[in-house]
Amino acid sequence: MRKKKKVLSLENYPEWSRVVAPTLSEDGKLFAYSLRPNGADDTLHIRQVNGERIKTIPNGLNAAFSANANFFAYFTKPDQKKTKELRRARKPVLQKAFLASADGETRFEVEAAVSMAFSPDERFWMVKRAKDDSDKTTHKGSDLVVYDIAAGTATVIGNVTEYALNNKGTHLAYLVDARDGLGNGAYLLRLSDAQTRTLDASKEEYVQLTWNDAGTKRSEWMKKGDRLAFLKGTKVDSLTQTPRTLHVVSGIGSGNPQLRSLTTSATGFPEGHVISDKASVRFMADGKSVWLGIKEQEPVLKGDKDTIPNVDVWHWKDDYIQSVQIVRANRNRNKTYSALFNPDKESFTRLAQTDMDVVLPSRHNRYFVGRNDQPYISDINWGISPADLYRVDAETGEAKLFESFVTRALQGSPDGRYYLYQKDSAIMLYDLETDKKVNLTANTQVNFMDMEHPYPHENPPFGVAGWTKDMRSVILNHKYDLYRVSLDGKSVQNITQIGDQEEIRFRLLDLDPEEDYVDLKKGAYLTAYGEWTKKAGFYRLTDKGAPTPLLMEDALFGRPMKATRADVLLLTRQTFEQAPDYHMTDMQFKNMQQLTRSNPQQENYAWGSRKLVDFENKRGDKLQGTLTLPANYEEGKQYPTIIYFYEKMSDRHHQYSMPVYDDRPHMSYYASNGYMVFMPDQVFEEGRPGTSALDNITSAAQKLIDLGYADPEKIGLQGHSWSGYQTSFILTQTDMFRCIVTGAPPTNLESFYNNLYASTGTVHHGIMEIGQVRMGNGVTPWTHREAYMRENPMAHIPNIKTPFLILHGTADGAVDWAQGLELFNAARRMGKEVIFLSYPNEGHHLTNEANQKDFLTRMKEYFDYYLMEKEAPAWMESGIPHLEKVYDKVQ
Repeated sequence: MRKKKKVLSLENYPEWSRVVAPTLSEDGKLFAYSLRPNGADDTLHIRQVNGERIKTIPNGLNAAFSANANFFAYFTKPDQKKTKELRRARKPVLQKAFLASADGETRFEVEAAVSMAFSPDERFWMVKRAKDDSDKTTHKGSDLVVYDIAAGTATVIGNVTEYALNNKGTHLAYLVDARDGLGNGAYLLRLSDAQTRTLDASKEEYVQLTWNDAGTKRSEWMKKGDRLAFLKGTKVDSLTQTPRTLHVVSGIGSGNPQLRSLTTSATGFPEGHVISDKASVRFMADGKSVWLGIKEQEPVLKGDKDTIPNVDVWHWKDDYIQSVQIVRANRNRNKTYSALFNPDKESFTRLAQTDMDVVLPSRHNRYFVGRNDQPYISDINWGISPADLYRVDAETGEAKLFESFVTRALQGSPDGRYYLYQKDSAIMLYDLETDKKVNLTANTQVNFMDMEHPYPHENPPFGVAGWTKDMRSVILNHKYDLYRVSLDGKSVQNITQIGDQEEIRFRLLDLDPEEDYVDLKKGAYLTAYGEWTKKAGFYRLTDKGAPTPLLMEDALFGRPMKATRADVLLLTRQTFEQAPDYHMTDMQFKNMQQLTRSNPQQENYAWGSRKLVDFENKRGDKLQGTLTLPANYEEGKQYPTIIYFYEKMSDRHHQYSMPVYDDRPHMSYYASNGYMVFMPDQVFEEGRPGTSALDNITSAAQKLIDLGYADPEKIGLQGHSWSGYQTSFILTQTDMFRCIVTGAPPTNLESFYNNLYASTGTVHHGIMEIGQVRMGNGVTPWTHREAYMRENPMAHIPNIKTPFLILHGTADGAVDWAQGLELFNAARRMGKEVIFLSYPNEGHHLTNEANQKDFLTRMKEYFDYYLMEKEAPAWMESGIPHLEKVYDKVQ
């Protein structure tokens, strides 16, 4: 007899796990990952790709393989219970680092570890330890353990703050910060013979250690790794900024390294400024020049705060509203201006200025792009960031304007010579060397702009796929296809050919981080996605014609990861019924081999299935949604149905419904309990956000009724945030739905218009006019009073005929808690059936697990009562008096 499957409950959620932190060895033979159960500790797994599991490590994390995969290393940490105890006792939560051979045998371990690294030749393993908690001195250094794997011996270097290997693996550089400054300095250890050289030593503080091969490609490693940079300085109590000197060491490996320095006395260095440690120090593409940040020096202001007024002056002429200034205060305090130091020429160039305050680093050695957004700062900017663009000369610092009011910058070419940006409906190319502009899209009828962009401001382009190997063309994304566009704009060629015809969206898949360009002669990989079928997969593109399909399935795939030195790929595959587990495959996407099985227990539970449903709204827009059918679905039977919506939802058709604690309805949970859940797409008419949602959602519900899926008397709605507004509006317009659950809802468009997005400090004018609410640019509550009244839930409270439940956190940084309160108070005053679940100190989404479980339980009970005709719990019948609140009673 077939065993009856269990119905999923919240109590079963801890059985579910997700795969996190995947790591693949360079030869593609070893694979590491962690399984993370709901509310429990991670377990790290190390396994052979084509063989057995090597090691399972409870509480393990952050595995790393040596270059030739002869060794692996990992951390362990205390379990969650112990971690809580340590934090309550205000004690450090320390990790332990382990080194193991490829067969799993432990070779070495280090207590109190904070970071680790292998040398490229896998001869050495380095582990940085935490400073001893019993050491109350102010110095910052701690032990660095250098373990010689072959010899089995360890060397401990004391008081290290930073360390870095060059990519060739010949030298280890490190900075020291010791008690009383004794031994402070920058040092270089030659790994071949353990010879240590002092690069610079003093009682000052040393920070920002970097090699000139950091972040470079393997092909450049042997050419670089011969220069170091770092900062040093001493804090002065009377000054806000620590005065710093930049040191650059060249000739490393030559036997005679040279040290050159940049100080504030350099020619061209602005008076009253310092070299700042608030900006990262990095080498430029030539491996010689150093990018740095400078900052104004200010005296520390002393005084008695009891005698100084504490007032924020909000002024209508402020560029940024005071709340934005307050939220960004630390960022603005740490703001620096980019500059360049060439140690060989001993030249300094300031690049960024107080107005043009952003300069974008690139691989070009002469010119960079600068941005000045100050003329266009506005409370209305939402989703756009207008700026003037400049060409900045690295040798002189001269900034020349080349385009005004650019709303969207795209990207620079890999060599830094060209820069792409959007101007109106054109994609423009700027040549920094010749100071010439080209309109790449002037000579074609192909539209590279997203005409279905949902917000009422300039439609954005679909983006840039890449640059061709010969640097004669750029590849631009169309809605479906890829086009090769010559840099003079005269040639526009559809290189994927079939995307528009078959409504398949092709996008370039970059599998080689070493390659900056697209070589169509060698071929390229594409991701593919069927807009209406929801099939996904991969194609192969060459210069011989239309792309060739490699894999196309009713599934959702993660971005493949290629082994550095092997033709194997690692990727996730998921469907609604199959968790996103990792698979290994070849470069043709054949012979897919599953490596992880994260949730085998799912077989014991009743699980639903998915079906695509096409429908139209009353305006005639073609829409689609994904319908979750209940477990044991019976054809022709009408089911209680929840419609869960936001904007475009059908792309989640093959997304696994992971049972996890949060504040959303989980399709797997409700389907297991006999519900249907529909997630429809929506489109919105400018100026009619609420009435558009009403049209979309009632049309979706009617389609489910017409198809015989939904019981017309038992349909509920659930929406959060933006769809919290929509549910609140729909609530006031129709009695089609049996009950509604709305979370963090903007409910009063007039008050919301002038509310703040507390997380960023911005006022809601932008999101109301040209953002998600889509009222229209310049459409305010005073200029278009009728429109705001029409779309405002609060204006229609007397019309409510449907019971509803509100969720809101009191510390919501996106939608002020008072919005939920307004809806509750108004509905309560008018005698409507409303319950308000208010969670103290919670934000826009619930994060406390106890609160998440509580809301998921109450939401399910609410739907069960109205849609399943189950008995109402006491809290629904009569509420909970404040003095009976259990949380406040617990001692």
